[in-house]
Amino acid sequence: MNKLVRIGTRGSALALWQARQVQNMLGIVGHRSELVPISASGDKALQKPLYEMGVQGIFTKELDAALLEGQIDVAVHSMKDVPTQLPKGITTAFIPKRGPVADVFIYKNEAWEGCKSVVATSSLRRAAQWMHKYPHHSIIDIRGNVPTRLKKLGVLDCEGTIMAIAGLKRLEILPKRHAVLDWMVPAPAQGALLVTALESSKDLLAKLSPLNDDETALCVAQERIFLRELEGGCTAPIGALAKIEGDQIHFVGKITQKGGKEQLVFDQCLPIENAHDIGTVAAKKLLSQDAKALLNG
Repeated sequence: MNKLVRIGTRGSALALWQARQVQNMLGIVGHRSELVPISASGDKALQKPLYEMGVQGIFTKELDAALLEGQIDVAVHSMKDVPTQLPKGITTAFIPKRGPVADVFIYKNEAWEGCKSVVATSSLRRAAQWMHKYPHHSIIDIRGNVPTRLKKLGVLDCEGTIMAIAGLKRLEILPKRHAVLDWMVPAPAQGALLVTALESSKDLLAKLSPLNDDETALCVAQERIFLRELEGGCTAPIGALAKIEGDQIHFVGKITQKGGKEQLVFDQCLPIENAHDIGTVAAKKLLSQDAKALLNG
């Protein structure tokens, strides 16, 4: 009989949903498992915007520590929260098929677009892209897990908030009053999960590797290479999305100055045989256009 696999997860409703999906995947291939909820520092200091906390891996470091200390066998992460460099001794076990990637605007008033709206978000990327499109709007901060932010929206003096559609759909709490922001480029790896394990767990890694979705893994890898080449952290105002379209890979990368004044965009298709280069190609193109100054501005 297979050894019981201990699955580390954050304790939020969305994190637990994601961990249960991974648990179901393990069960399908014959692995018994249990969930081990672990508190993350990013879930605690809710009064502070994420970018002010100045820590990479704020939602992942406790799970990393639990892996390294042998408290769990695998950890489940929202991949967009994971630093592009995994800690020494930890590696990717598998990446499940990606969920929906879009951001949505949850609004109170249907006339929000035409007025001087106040919009709530704690994401520098979302705020910057929003202000680039709607310079007459203003931004306020909102923190908390998905249900908490929806609850806060009811009492905040604002017209709406920007959220990832994936979490709302996974928890089945997507409000009717929403608009899909198809012009907003998501965070690198948004909508994807990452399951990690110790590099030394060779047998476990071999058993879990068939659960990997190769197309998702390829696309999110290029998005994260783009982020890494730009030396941007998980909270930087950098968006990236790679998609396989027939025999090509379509990559969109977007850097927006804080406050939304200026923006650089890479939007290009390459043959699928060049897919492993496109994240680097995109980053170098934008760096040649003085992307660093925009990020530091």
